[in-house]
Amino acid sequence: MKPVKKYLKNKPKCSVTFTLPNEAAKFAESVHMVGENNNWDTSSHPMKRQKSGDWVITIEMDTDRQYQYRYLIDGHKWENDWDADGYIESPFGSCFNSIVTV
Repeated sequence: MKPVKKYLKNKPKCSVTFTLPNEAAKFAESVHMVGENNNWDTSSHPMKRQKSGDWVITIEMDTDRQYQYRYLIDGHKWENDWDADGYIESPFGSCFNSIVTV
């Protein structure tokens, strides 16, 4: 599911809701949203599992920029956002990072 963006009227921020579908992490115990917005901290943005099985988090981000991010499943498996705004090659390994533009 594409990140849902709600731009705030009173400040240059955007509330972005990220969703990792159940199919991507069906048996996961934990999922974290990790990226430039949190200095790639693997523990600072835990996602919550919904009744549907999807994992969700809403984060307030500065506008007029792009952020790279990925999902970390159970502390060892990386997953991209299947519906990101774009993708960019990661400087670490032969993989890509998801991009959200706000």
